[in-house]
This record gives sequence, structure tokens and C-alpha cells, in this order.
Amino acid sequence: MIPFTKMHGTGNDYIYIDLFGKALPSLERRVELAIQMSDRHFGAGGDGVIFIEPASDGSDVQMRMFNADGSEGRMCGNGSRCVALYMTQRRGFAGESLKLQTLSGVKILRKVPGGFEVDMGEPGLAAQDVPVLASEPERLKLEAGGREFTLHCLSMGNPHAVTVWEDLSTLEIARFGPVLEHNALFPERVNIEFIQPEGEALRTRVWERGSGETLACGTGACASAVAAIRMGLVPRRPVTVRLLGGDLRIDWRESDNHVYMTGPAAFVFDGSWPGEL
Repeated sequence: MIPFTKMHGTGNDYIYIDLFGKALPSLERRVELAIQMSDRHFGAGGDGVIFIEPASDGSDVQMRMFNADGSEGRMCGNGSRCVALYMTQRRGFAGESLKLQTLSGVKILRKVPGGFEVDMGEPGLAAQDVPVLASEPERLKLEAGGREFTLHCLSMGNPHAVTVWEDLSTLEIARFGPVLEHNALFPERVNIEFIQPEGEALRTRVWERGSGETLACGTGACASAVAAIRMGLVPRRPVTVRLLGGDLRIDWRESDNHVYMTGPAAFVFDGSWPGEL
């Protein structure tokens, strides 16, 4: 049997498998487990599977994240906060800050009132950072579902494209999201954020690459805030991003050009999955 823990950050739920002291599974086995365990009818249910394992670069812990379709993501903001919660409450980590190794680099997390703050690093604003095959990634025009979209493309460790929608309650996200996600201009596919400014806050719905619509996406919230600031929709100060699963606080600081995300993390349940790693 494979022990696992279900956790979520603002409704962005993943299945977490602790690999400390265990033989690391092959890539093929990780993909298989992600697809099987994420199924909401025949599995444990989740937006994907995250493996918590020893770091190979001197960090405190490594996170490898796989979406519900088995594709591997480079970074997960909500997942990183859950890993920090797991390390502090299940593995006794007591440091002031946690160094987390991810495929998009080392992220630093700090415990703060109400959750964790994650240093997400600098946004990647060039086309090759995303990546997207466009000369002007901040003004990419694409058609989907009979409608033209203007997309602001950037990377927050994984590819994002942000577009303004006038009223998110009317958004047929499953009509547009898959078409935009799989557009040939995005060689690694892309996460899509539909944003609606509300004063100095942002309401956001996310079509997540490999998982479909999710209740929240940490990197997507960061991308939404950065894009909205660059478009002049909100001032460059901490922005509240209102997702279906709850709020995240995003601060794109001028002092170091890093994006800082603050939000909660919570345990849901523990379980065991048939089979071996």
C-alpha cells in the first residue's frame, strides 16, 4: 500500500506522497499514479499528485508535481504552501524559512499569520521565458470558440496567458480554455487566466494546463496580478486575487522584482492507495 495525504490551498487540491526514506519511483510510475489517483470518481480525487522527497541541491525538500493528466508541472504555488505545512507539522521542520527545490528553481517559504508566504521569484516576461512563439507576448491575439482574445503571456515558473473578461459569471470556460491551452503558439501548452478587475482587487478564473478549471492556482494568481499591473488595471502594490476557492495576496515588489504570494494551506485526509511505488 502507498500512504498518501490529501491537502489543499484555496481549494487547489493535490494528493501528496512522502518519499523520504523510500526508493524513488520511476517517471512512468509517477505519471501512472497521477492519472489514477487524481480521478475524482475512481481515485482519491485531486488536481494532481505531488511527491515530497529529499532535495538533491542542498535545499530542505524537493517537490515534483504532476497534473491530473500525468503531465509534469515545473511549479505549483498552492502546492508549495501545502508542502511547507506538511514539513512543519508532519516532519518537524522548525526553521524560520523553508528552501523548496522545484523544477523552476528554489523557492523560499516563510510561516506567516494565516498561512505561508512564498517567494515566487521574478516573472519571466520575454517570449522565450513563457515560452510562446510571438514577437509581442504581452499583446498576443488568438481566436477561440468564435471570439478573439488579447493575451498577456508570461512565466511564473510555468507558462501563463492572462486575458480580461468583462463578467466572469458569464464565462463558459470549458468552451475557450482547452482551445487556448493547446494553441500551437505555446510549445509547452499554457495555463489561461480570465481576470475581472474589482477596484484594486482581481477576480480570476483559471483553466489549468493538464487539469482543466481549478478552484485556485498560485502561479496563476501571481501571473494575473503581474499582468494586471502591467496593463494598468491595478496599482503596483499588494493585490488581492479572488479565486473560486478563496483569496490569495500577491505582492510584486519593486525592491527586488520578486513576486510574493501569501495564502493558506490545509490538511483534508490521509489514506492508502493499493499497490507499490
